[in-house]
Amino acid sequence: MLSNDHRSDVLDCLANLSSDEVFTPPRIVNFMLDSLPVNLWEDSKIKFLDPSSKSGVFLREITKRLLIGLEKKIPDLKERLDHILLNQVYALSLTDLTGNLSRRTLYCAKKANGKYSITNKFNSEQGNVIFRESNHIWKNGKCSVCGANKAIYEKEDGLEKHAYEFIHSEKFFKEKDMKFDVIIGNPPYQLETGGSGRQATPIYNKFVEQAISLKPRYLCMITPSRWYSGGMGLSDYRKNMSKDRRIRKIVDFTNSKDCFPGVSISGGVNYFLWDRDNPGKCEFISNHHERTTNLKRYLDEFDFIIRNNDALNIIRKVNNKNEKTLSNIVSSIDPFGFKTSFRGNPKSDRYTIEIFHSNGSGHVERKEIKQGLDKLDTYKVMLSQTTSEHAGEPSKDGKYKLFSKIKVLKPNEICTFSYITIGKFKSKKEADNLKRYLETKFARFLVLQTISSIHITKDKFCFLPEQDFSRELDDNFLFKKYKLDKDEIEIIENTIKEMSS
Repeated sequence: MLSNDHRSDVLDCLANLSSDEVFTPPRIVNFMLDSLPVNLWEDSKIKFLDPSSKSGVFLREITKRLLIGLEKKIPDLKERLDHILLNQVYALSLTDLTGNLSRRTLYCAKKANGKYSITNKFNSEQGNVIFRESNHIWKNGKCSVCGANKAIYEKEDGLEKHAYEFIHSEKFFKEKDMKFDVIIGNPPYQLETGGSGRQATPIYNKFVEQAISLKPRYLCMITPSRWYSGGMGLSDYRKNMSKDRRIRKIVDFTNSKDCFPGVSISGGVNYFLWDRDNPGKCEFISNHHERTTNLKRYLDEFDFIIRNNDALNIIRKVNNKNEKTLSNIVSSIDPFGFKTSFRGNPKSDRYTIEIFHSNGSGHVERKEIKQGLDKLDTYKVMLSQTTSEHAGEPSKDGKYKLFSKIKVLKPNEICTFSYITIGKFKSKKEADNLKRYLETKFARFLVLQTISSIHITKDKFCFLPEQDFSRELDDNFLFKKYKLDKDEIEIIENTIKEMSS
């Protein structure tokens, strides 16, 4: 039998709805609640809202804290519980199913006014955990609010539409004439767009933006961390969030499994605290492979939010030289106009141009090449467009390899969409030296600071300076050139694998 110190929690045992609608473990919920001021729990007037309730765990843990905090103000337990449930704790559920589950968690009954409910103060079955069907607002086949694809999400009655009321309707707030002091939760992460492959558009940013528009005193949400440096359509969101001095705390997990056991979320996850009335520096707490660092800083120092506190001084030292960056000589995606699936033809007098793809190489005619012609007769470096690790996550030892394939292409050699190219040189020596540069731990460490998903694009080289590629380059030379100290070198060595490993 387990002791009282090791009692299991049923809300730790729920299967997730999907990788995009993840049940929040009670442990993480309490970490998030710990970030709020402790005096909130003694305030009988403060109102909490979970705008995306799934299991009801936020509601339950909030209620538990209020029951303790309000004991002196409302000594009678039944009166205190009734007051909290009726006046302080609210939620919008994502679906009818999660609404029932949330009420079961909070009221101990599916119906708030039912026989088994722990309060008899409600006149409605839903109580303060509301689910109402909302509708997408279709325009040119897309929802103008969340970007959902009409063909995918306009389903028969009774099937989930993912038209979440918090971002599609303000009726709830207008009807209640209510303002919330704290908005807290774990919103859904993305919706399929119906594009090529399995493209999806982020939706968590819509929940954050809507919550901020309601001007609560505090906002605390857990979301993917892809917005730091990437994510479809997140440029404005990233810019606004990084400049918002009201974001006073971010707790970041590079490996999502450290937060959500068994769930892999590309680029990791984070939760943040937004404090309306107390702007200032953000306390950024980075959790990476059993190492936690804590630093108060502004988030908009660079175009990307740097999630590794240890990397900041290294990037600053490199930037202080004001050199051009490698982004200037990196191709856009699809450098020669051939799809990933293209395999080419056997070599012949007709098919003379060799094209490299993910499974080897084939050949094409010179006249088939419609773009990237300026690189055709040069030496250049071919680099995989995706990271070697799953979504840029480290291996078990916490180290990254990052680049999965690097190859020098000679004149009359090109590649498919699977790769990008860097540089265009007259001599093979320069291309070889660029390849060696990209293989250094120094170079891969700087690129790593911009990675938040599996994709590598030209903007990810914005911290990596160009070099004189007429000479060979190695880590020792680069460490000396940028005057990195022993601790900074050790950070790079402990973060990046050898390319041969």
